[in-house]
Amino acid sequence: MKYGSGIWLLIGCAGLAVAPAAAAKESAPAPTAAGAASASLAPKAAPRTILFIGNSFTQGAHSAARNWHASTVTDLNGAGYGGVPALFKAFCEQMGLDYTVSLETQGGKSLGFHYDERRALFDKPWDVVVLQEYSVLDRARPGDPAAYIRDVGRMAALFRKRNPAVDIRLAATWTRADQTYTPKGHWYGKPVSAMADDLRAAAEQARAANPAVRGILPVGEAWNRAMTTGVADPDPYDGIAYGQLDLWTYDHYHASVAGYYLSALVTFGAITGVDPVSLGAHEKSADALGLSDAQAAALQAVARDELARSNAAR
Repeated sequence: MKYGSGIWLLIGCAGLAVAPAAAAKESAPAPTAAGAASASLAPKAAPRTILFIGNSFTQGAHSAARNWHASTVTDLNGAGYGGVPALFKAFCEQMGLDYTVSLETQGGKSLGFHYDERRALFDKPWDVVVLQEYSVLDRARPGDPAAYIRDVGRMAALFRKRNPAVDIRLAATWTRADQTYTPKGHWYGKPVSAMADDLRAAAEQARAANPAVRGILPVGEAWNRAMTTGVADPDPYDGIAYGQLDLWTYDHYHASVAGYYLSALVTFGAITGVDPVSLGAHEKSADALGLSDAQAAALQAVARDELARSNAAR
């Protein structure tokens, strides 16, 4: 009996010794793979920065796009504009792209004004910069690209000094109907496509003179395509055909929601390399701004096709 009770005492002591170790093992965290641990500590890549410099055409003036989602972008002037930059931001978010978007705009002004009067606001490093010139290039000499070429050069030098790898794009904007269909217009009597074609040619000259410019956004040519394919009506002065869009707003000068939407689609596709059609007919901002699914899909297809043509022509 002595030996029996001693054995049971030893077993009991051993059990007490093992129990804490077992408990500690159960409460210990599961082993983590080395790769998973290092991945969790890896820093998240910083968002790409993009700056839009322009005037009322960038602001989305005279349309519901002007102040739409202004809180999602940074207006360096504090004016509270959303416009094309906010649409670009919305497209990026829907496609999982991380961009921090800023804009510096002033209605009716040229790039020369922004350089001379506002450059302190944007003189810092940017990943991407979009430059949009006054609609007729030179207010005193419509169609003359001389000042445009000079000011693109000044802007490019400033931005390259801050970031030698900056991606600079020129937005070649659309034909103004009031400049085409009324006698006061510089392009009066010419085809509706002529003004946009001339603006693209001027952008090509500015790009050739300034190798720092990486590309041209064919916004005006996308408008031309929308009209030649029947998506949009080419002449707002004689009424809008059933089933077609009016790309201009009431002044036949600035864009309508549809016109700014098309501008933003071209900008988005050119800069990100993402096919605008991948946004889909149910794209959220189109619905919020009053475009139907069919209209959104048609404008996305126009942007895709014009970008494809423009890229092939390089």
